[in-house]
Amino acid sequence: MKRVGMRCDVGPGAGIGHVMRCLALAEEVRRRGVEIVFVCDAHTVPWAAEQIAARGIGVERAVSTPDEHGELVGRLGLDAVVFDGYDLDPSVYRAVRATGVPTLAVVDGDFRGAEADLLVDQNLSAELDRPNLPPGTIRLAGLQYVMIRDEILALRPSAPPAPRQVAVPKVFAFFGGTDAFGAGAPVVHALVATGVPFEATVVAPTADLSARIAAIQLQPGQHVDVIAPTDQLAAAVREADLTISASGTSTWELLCLGATGGLVCVVDNQVMGYERAIATGTAAGVGVLSELKDDPSSAAAVLKRLLTDPLERARLASAGWKLVDGLGRTRVADALLALI
Repeated sequence: MKRVGMRCDVGPGAGIGHVMRCLALAEEVRRRGVEIVFVCDAHTVPWAAEQIAARGIGVERAVSTPDEHGELVGRLGLDAVVFDGYDLDPSVYRAVRATGVPTLAVVDGDFRGAEADLLVDQNLSAELDRPNLPPGTIRLAGLQYVMIRDEILALRPSAPPAPRQVAVPKVFAFFGGTDAFGAGAPVVHALVATGVPFEATVVAPTADLSARIAAIQLQPGQHVDVIAPTDQLAAAVREADLTISASGTSTWELLCLGATGGLVCVVDNQVMGYERAIATGTAAGVGVLSELKDDPSSAAAVLKRLLTDPLERARLASAGWKLVDGLGRTRVADALLALI
């Protein structure tokens, strides 16, 4: 049996987006009879570790140097290596590639020194960019290569969502498995500032974040439930009239699900995806987190429109649903396995 290693970043600061992308590809590759092993510090984010374990996938602790990666490739008998992270030294990519084992690196615009046989940039309009590629590298770019997990694909609607008129809209807000930048509380402040009724469910990974959200004073007709990270995320998104999320990997999952998405740019490396998604009319821009924390008024204006206009919610949901067809991981797996 062939074996593929997936070396990805994960942690309280790095979040779980890299793991989620790798899990989507892992599900597709395993379906074709290939064994998967993750190489990451999943133990630092219990929810991420649970997601990997639930799929029966083994985990090796992350290594950092070129020699350590070379030893790992040989010891595990890997037939290919997938990289997804921002923190690896460029020498690691070169060292693993020099072993002759096929490599794939998932990037977000900036390669950050990544070199591989395949470079995958699954971001909106990435196919329009013309970066200089390392010798012998093939680049797969654009939303046609977005890698979506089974749980999302299972709940993807068969047609664009129709407008849904409700007296009190349901809001679901989540910011990755760690909410590393504390977006939950500022977003709830902005929701409250709309002055309109809503029923919100907000994911808070830590007791501190949960307490900060619970302490926010609501206006009449407004209700907020705070929950821990959930493996029923896709179902929660489908039930919501508005989903608010960080402008990262989860954006493409929201589009695939036909969700009305309100995006928050929580960190600099999300700026490109945030701006492009808003420009194409597939999601609403709630704002940049640092600015939202200082003044929620602009975000509140955006959110009020989304809470009170079912036609606008349906327009955004339909536009996003048409952009992400859910077949991206099949295309990436085809390209990777063709190298083995």
